[in-house]
Amino acid sequence: MGRENVQEFWDDIIQGNSGDYFIGSMVVYKDGKRYWGIVDGQQRLTTITIFLCVLRDAFEEFGFRDLAEGIHGLIERKNIDNSPEFILSPQSSYPYFQDHIQKQGKPELIIEPLKEEQNLKRAYDQLNKLVAAVVYSIQIDTSIAIDRKNDSTDQRLKEIRDTILDLKLILVQLDNEDDAYLIFETLNTRGKDLRLTDLVKNHLTRLVKNESASVDQTKIKWEEILRIIESSDTDISTDTFLYHFWLSRYEFMSAKKIFKSLKKKVGKDNAPAFLDELLENASFYRSIHEPSYGKWSKEERRAEKALQALMLFKVRQQIPSVLALVRAYKNNTIRKAQLEKALVFIEKFHFSFSAVTSQRSSGGISAMYASFARQLSTADDREQAVLLIQGLKRKLGDKVPSLDEFKALFPEIIYTDNVSKQKRLVRYILEGFHKDIEKAKTTDYSQMTIEHILPQKEIKNGIADEIIGQLGNMILIPAELNDELKDKSFRKKKAILANANVPLSETLQNATKWDENSIKQRTLEMAEQAYTRLWRI
Repeated sequence: MGRENVQEFWDDIIQGNSGDYFIGSMVVYKDGKRYWGIVDGQQRLTTITIFLCVLRDAFEEFGFRDLAEGIHGLIERKNIDNSPEFILSPQSSYPYFQDHIQKQGKPELIIEPLKEEQNLKRAYDQLNKLVAAVVYSIQIDTSIAIDRKNDSTDQRLKEIRDTILDLKLILVQLDNEDDAYLIFETLNTRGKDLRLTDLVKNHLTRLVKNESASVDQTKIKWEEILRIIESSDTDISTDTFLYHFWLSRYEFMSAKKIFKSLKKKVGKDNAPAFLDELLENASFYRSIHEPSYGKWSKEERRAEKALQALMLFKVRQQIPSVLALVRAYKNNTIRKAQLEKALVFIEKFHFSFSAVTSQRSSGGISAMYASFARQLSTADDREQAVLLIQGLKRKLGDKVPSLDEFKALFPEIIYTDNVSKQKRLVRYILEGFHKDIEKAKTTDYSQMTIEHILPQKEIKNGIADEIIGQLGNMILIPAELNDELKDKSFRKKKAILANANVPLSETLQNATKWDENSIKQRTLEMAEQAYTRLWRI
């Protein structure tokens, strides 16, 4: 329920005000004697319910208590046992939706909203602003007499209410859930493309039957998958998870073809196990995009750093392979050393291939990664897994860009206060060089800062950002030295750094002056060291 969807809903239905408005079909099925389960249409019903809540609160605010109560009767009413019950009761957003949006009056619960709840809150806030703007336009309209303002507000809010209640739809009612899902798939395969998430959920819900009538384990497991993925701050979705999971286990194909293949492979017999596997892999998937979620131990720190680097490089081709590797490690198919080795050479490959030279994948690399993932997932033993990892390393080694290409593009990685887009990549590279100089020492890099050897003030004197910002002009220093170094000369900076025991490369130690040529030369030296030694596969 994005901002654009809410605005489009408002523009079409309220601003358009063209009478009857058709909102499509909804598919429901009998869920006991008194309830209907919704297969298709929950988002539309949720949006309408939020809209009614906004109107109820607006009527309440302007003193139209009876009208507020009238609308609330469409949101909550007494059941046959005379207990209040919300008419729409989505489980995935419980209890936030019920307590913070549907409930009349102030919420009682303190709830930290997850992604889905945040979307609901944004939808409520946006509709509330749109309704408030309508009321405000009446209040400032000088053509309406002051003593008629309340009546005009009352009338306009009722018009909006009636427009919502006059929406037209096709309601398809089925006696059971299986029939409802069949109709749903039939209707939608002839219409707009559905999210892979919706299709897989519907397929599994239809196939996986619960042993207990009181506990819907299928729904609980699916909602836990959604919670794990959707509550991440990273750029992942349930659709991308399902796509990459499929490629890590089954044949390589486009996302659009996966559901057709999934329906053939996942039937009643293996659907419960498939759902359990999705739930297990959801945590693995999130941990490779958000390494802190994985709670990697100190001994696993190098593997975690490799995952962080891959996210920094903003690459996706490797994800099926990385998912398969993490899964194999968590399930004891491979040891920590093998996981670390594989993640590190994948990191090093994408440093050259993606971060520095920005190579475009023709699809061959994605297919290669997916093939490795499938083979690793079916490896009979640890020995076979090791051979597969060695094979992947050889194949990636064959695809590394040439040294000449690497050296030509390495100087284009720059960072200054004016050009800061690549700051995190620059810091990553400088850390790699700093570790090489320090060897066995352990450094807290959160306490280190980037220092430009030739100061950035020289940009004002005509030296371009593209020179000052090159990697050859930067080192990492302890943060407390930053103010002391400031814009001092190269000679004075070297003395301060030496006194503070800051390790310097041989080039910097031997240099007696520092200018544009020095920067260019050191940048090329660093490029060669990075390619032939530090990031060599």
